Amino acid sequence: MKRVPTKIPGHALLENPLTNKGTAFTLEERAELGLYGLLPYHVSTLEEQVERRYQNFTELQTDLAKYTFLNAMQNRNEVLFYRFVLDHVAEMTPYIYTPTVGSVSSNYSSLYREQRGLYLSYPDKDKIREMIANYPLKDIDVIVVTDGERILGLGDLGVGGMAIPVGKLALYTLFGGIHPARALPIVLDVGTNNAEMLNDPLYIGWRNPRVRGKDYDDFIDTFIQAIKAEYPSVLLQWEDFARPNAQPLLDRYRKSLCSFNDDIQGTAAVALAAVYSAIKLSHGRLKDHRFAILGGGSAGIGICNKLVQAIIREEKIGEEQARELFYIVDTNGVLQDHHELYPTQRPFARNKNAFKSWKVANPDRITLLEVVQNIRPTVLIGVSTQGGAFTEQIIKEMNKGTKRPVIFPLSNPTKLSEASPTDLIKWTKGEAIIATGSPFPPVEHEGHLYHIAQCNNVYIFPGVGLGLIATKARYASDDVFINAAKILSDYSPLLKDPHAPLFPTLDQLRKVTREIAIEVAKTVIKEGHSQLKSIDSVEKLIDETMWHPEYPIYCR
Repeated sequence: MKRVPTKIPGHALLENPLTNKGTAFTLEERAELGLYGLLPYHVSTLEEQVERRYQNFTELQTDLAKYTFLNAMQNRNEVLFYRFVLDHVAEMTPYIYTPTVGSVSSNYSSLYREQRGLYLSYPDKDKIREMIANYPLKDIDVIVVTDGERILGLGDLGVGGMAIPVGKLALYTLFGGIHPARALPIVLDVGTNNAEMLNDPLYIGWRNPRVRGKDYDDFIDTFIQAIKAEYPSVLLQWEDFARPNAQPLLDRYRKSLCSFNDDIQGTAAVALAAVYSAIKLSHGRLKDHRFAILGGGSAGIGICNKLVQAIIREEKIGEEQARELFYIVDTNGVLQDHHELYPTQRPFARNKNAFKSWKVANPDRITLLEVVQNIRPTVLIGVSTQGGAFTEQIIKEMNKGTKRPVIFPLSNPTKLSEASPTDLIKWTKGEAIIATGSPFPPVEHEGHLYHIAQCNNVYIFPGVGLGLIATKARYASDDVFINAAKILSDYSPLLKDPHAPLFPTLDQLRKVTREIAIEVAKTVIKEGHSQLKSIDSVEKLIDETMWHPEYPIYCR
């Protein structure tokens, strides 16, 4: 067991979640650190503490009560929290992140207790550097930041968006082994347009409509410059920014500060991994598939761009030819070049002449059903936040054109999923290859039990982040995410069992994350984007970066 010298008084060790061991402080530590009388006599093992907390946990009845219990444990004893969750990872992860995090974000002001992370508010825009310098921990490896405008499928939740960076960084630690002291959650409080929150007397954010335009851009730029000055080698992850800002911010800063947008690149990579696995199952090729995407926002466009990049790389075809495989349906139907579109959507827009031979009710507003009827897609992806949008008619029509349709209703939380796995399996007679955005229980159909894969970014971003952090990367290239997706696809249980899920179980994820990180690190080094002067072994570098939740022995 590692010995850690400390000058911190014993009572202060108990009050700091990064050093607190509770009843696990040994008799020798208690004598040396001045802890006698501050703890019950019995010295507990970490395993005993986990068992005690699990007994408490099982008595709780609601999801928010379970979240609050876990949050309190995290704020009291980080080692115990992470060990507890790892020992019960499949059961606990939904309470740490989706779907419970949506309710937490919506009720953040009433649930708020202990301080965690940084709240950078627009009225204090002239003090951003000072506020960042106030953060007591200086050795930061990764920052997750949000402005709270597009939280999951719930929209503008203002300062309540802080629950997202906190949850994402907990997953970084659980699966990527990033030490909790080296992870910093940040919310950029630039106001909210959520009337309910503005009128809530308990709302703890800045009660003002959202800042837009140049004022917003200047605020973000001041923030980025302060981060670069305070943490020049940090990895920054953009999270849950609205469509008008998400891609422009990524494009503006990704080359000056190692950063990526998880909603755009992480979602795209995990979807690509799922497609890779499905293709391996059918022994086909990427260019042989037809893709229908419901939702033309940051996630939908990000998925399409990543798939296009992969198709170009794998199939050696041109970009225009690759894009012709995609049909994106947004609020006004299939994207067409005469529609009013965002810049990110335009490359996927089609000329109306492309639909002359189609049978449609309104050529200017072609529906998802009409897309399915006319092209019979092999892959259907939903990122629309339209619950139930994948109807029985759509799915059965798709199934006519492909024996094993690939269907990913990825919107979350659960109520916004485009379809339930139970219906998808029933409508396709068990043939659909399914991954969802939120967790769903296994589905029984005609004597078979189908385990449903959650197409969760947690399968990608901890490994990508770990590889970038370990190599002190200057830049996260597109190939980083494509290569990460290929590694994840290699671990698909579906390749061995047709009734198994697309993705490995969560108790295997730490191992898979390590393999993804190794591949990411090799990619960074090959591309010349690492700040390290020499690396003897990539595997050793990754292993030495990963933290494990174990108690040290404190001594004077």
